[in-house]
Amino acid sequence: MRPSEHPERAAVRRARLRIAVIAGAIITLLVTGVGGIADVMMTRAQNEQVWRELRYGAALGDLRSPPVCTWLFAPGVTPLPNAPRGFPVRADLDRVRRTGTAVERTVHRDDKVYLVRTQERADGQVVQAVFDLRFQLADRAHLWFALAVAEAVGLLAAVLTGAVLGRLAVAPLADALARQRRFVTDASHELRTPVTQVHTRAQLLARQAAAEELPAAHRAGLERLVGSAGRLGDVLDDLLLSASLMAGSARLPQRRPVDLVGLARSVAAEETDRARDGRLTVTVDGPPQPLFVTGIESALRRAVGELLANAISHTSQGGRIRVSVARVGREAELTVADTGSGLDPAETDRLFERFHRGGSGGGGGGGRYGLGLALLREVVTGHGGTVAVTGRTGRGARFTIRLPCHPPRPGRPPAPPVTAGRR
Repeated sequence: MRPSEHPERAAVRRARLRIAVIAGAIITLLVTGVGGIADVMMTRAQNEQVWRELRYGAALGDLRSPPVCTWLFAPGVTPLPNAPRGFPVRADLDRVRRTGTAVERTVHRDDKVYLVRTQERADGQVVQAVFDLRFQLADRAHLWFALAVAEAVGLLAAVLTGAVLGRLAVAPLADALARQRRFVTDASHELRTPVTQVHTRAQLLARQAAAEELPAAHRAGLERLVGSAGRLGDVLDDLLLSASLMAGSARLPQRRPVDLVGLARSVAAEETDRARDGRLTVTVDGPPQPLFVTGIESALRRAVGELLANAISHTSQGGRIRVSVARVGREAELTVADTGSGLDPAETDRLFERFHRGGSGGGGGGGRYGLGLALLREVVTGHGGTVAVTGRTGRGARFTIRLPCHPPRPGRPPAPPVTAGRR
């Protein structure tokens, strides 16, 4: 996929390309198969005809006036002036004199191919007949040239046909994807307000239950309701952001230079209370000057926040989380490494799949129903970047994001460092 190309457009483009490639492959196989069959049949027919003529010439041909492209050699007979060099083959003559058995062979000489038959005639004379295959080989070369031209024309027709068929066949797919995106956007917008109201109401009821010292089971049920409503709101936010990233050019005006160093420190500051509650040490390392990338600030903030929240969720008390920002060539690199439960290396390829529920490692999704890390990859690839993960079970995980750098904006002071230490 192209760096700035959205997955929806990339899927449509790949489908069209696949149809064109399949059509071209079918045409190529057909032309090659027909050419191979024609070449085998022509070669066999030519060889059978040449050997028949050669055997007749060796047995009954006029030694002084042989057929075209044929030369006859015999003791006491002067060869024709245009006879090829190196003939007759003396070894075959001697062998036929000793055994009386005819000898046939193919001789390559001076970039030419000759068929040679040596035999003893009825009168006891040993004759060697030589046939030049230049015209037969030229016919075969003309055949393959004609097939090559047909192949080129066929491929051109296949490309044009594949392009037309691709547009006709993929148009319903593109329309379905557009309808799906609009449905997700509309449904998320319509559900966001009532879900927010349910979440707020559940929080009020939970506070009232705690203030009035209602039974513990009642309060626990309300707390679970608050958590479920909050996670449902997070899922809707993820769907809205994913749909907006799919929108393509509609979001391009929102792209602007974003200071990745300041963004990382701001996200870490938002997680300070949560890190202290878990007795975690969170540090942010970066250059003193801003490091700009081009993108949508809210989407990048959500992506970095997902990595940090994922690390906090899977790091036990007393653990450490380190967020590092650095410039690597023409790219900005952001790394989130933790000392948590880690991940199974066999799961790394599936961590970024939607609704994938990993194990207990750092890539499990943090209770986000598998949308968090999938959305993270959509955000990063939508900004022309890459995301990678490494780790081992029980030895922590390390997520790395790389984004193309943007020229820094002058006159902006660096953001202060943020550290969330142990309580």
